[in-house]
Amino acid sequence: MASKPSGKTQRAFEIICERIRNDLATGALKPGDKLPAERELAAQFQVSRSALREALRSLEVAGILRNLKGVKGGAFVQEAAPDRIVQAMQDYVSLGDITLRELTEARIAMQDVIVRLACARASEADLVELEEIAAATQTVSDVAARYQCAIAYYKVLARATGNRIFGIFVDSLSSILQQFVRGPDYETLQESLIDSRLRLVAHLRAGDADAAATEMREHLERVHDHVRRNVKGQLADRL
Repeated sequence: MASKPSGKTQRAFEIICERIRNDLATGALKPGDKLPAERELAAQFQVSRSALREALRSLEVAGILRNLKGVKGGAFVQEAAPDRIVQAMQDYVSLGDITLRELTEARIAMQDVIVRLACARASEADLVELEEIAAATQTVSDVAARYQCAIAYYKVLARATGNRIFGIFVDSLSSILQQFVRGPDYETLQESLIDSRLRLVAHLRAGDADAAATEMREHLERVHDHVRRNVKGQLADRL
């Protein structure tokens, strides 16, 4: 007996999207390239103009293409934009039920790698900037301002690894945490938590990766407890 095909049948516009994405993956298409005119593309893919337009709209929404009007307009391949990945991660969390504990576990695992790489690769300028951000955090009391300092601190730490992928991950996790760190009754971080960031830099300066990783893990656990005590309302169900 013949087996039934598994999975859903792809629609024409989905096949076009897949082929264009494959061309990007293989290097046949690169950022800045202009796609052929609609009529030529429709003939190339052997699809209707309406199916092609649906595919181009879908790729534009995904941030892969940008459509420009005018004589020199058309569909162009976008440059890579990490902000789109961050937004996609935020949307995923908003539509799901990611818990604060899951977020903390992910941050601990990610920061362990980041801290160890930063310990080996951070420049003096990176370390000075981390110290300045930690010191600046102590001069502000507003929750939003302190959170922006935290974002800046983790961004510099990720940059110090020399690996841009970590920067994208860190920005994504920071944007997710921000959903928990808000509200008129939310309390600012205790000074001991801010002091921990200065101790971390001291460990990095000393080249002690184990001490730096331990400091970061304990710091993130304390942040977790602080956030959990402060979260109220609908988000409290996701603790």
